[in-house]
Amino acid sequence: MTTLTETTHPGGFLVWEAFRDYTRETVTVASGTLNPGTVLGMITASGKYAAHDPAAVDGTETAVAVLWGKADATGGDAPAVALVRGPAVVNRYDLVFVGTPSEGEITAAHAALQAVGILVR
Repeated sequence: MTTLTETTHPGGFLVWEAFRDYTRETVTVASGTLNPGTVLGMITASGKYAAHDPAAVDGTETAVAVLWGKADATGGDAPAVALVRGPAVVNRYDLVFVGTPSEGEITAAHAALQAVGILVR
């Protein structure tokens, strides 16, 4: 019998949002192959987005958005849709963090998302 594996779905992390035309925007992802639900930071110098990295000093150390669908920026910048502001509620267990952040770093990222109106539950 064939085993099927279900992967993450675009927007699968979302519990509720007020108005999709207000909470989501098309953004530019600067690097990497990122899955739906990846927590993003914004690179201060360029305004582009990349995976949130608590150890960085380029702006991505602050969580500011959540990637809506898969983005492949391995060959260069790629457009993608992200949840960039609230009011919105997301499921904490469906958020994706690149690397292995500590519980404290994850808690700080949740607080940073709440600062832009994205409530993590």
